[in-house]
Amino acid sequence: MDYLRRLEPLLLALVMLAALNWLIVALFDTNVVTAIFGGGTVADVIYVVFGLAALAFLPRLFDEFGHTGRHDFRAHGA
Repeated sequence: MDYLRRLEPLLLALVMLAALNWLIVALFDTNVVTAIFGGGTVADVIYVVFGLAALAFLPRLFDEFGHTGRHDFRAHGA
């Protein structure tokens, strides 16, 4: 998991680019990715990279909310 920590700035930049792309799609009905790269395979690969970058943050999200998959059956306050 240490390699994910080192990649976090890059992954966060990719997630932000994806979010900005969809913001522009919603506001101006213009898809920047398809405008730059066309609607072919290259755009599909870019969307996959955006999606994988977002999925890479799921373990951190679960850690932040305390859902580690481990159950603690001790009484609260004990």
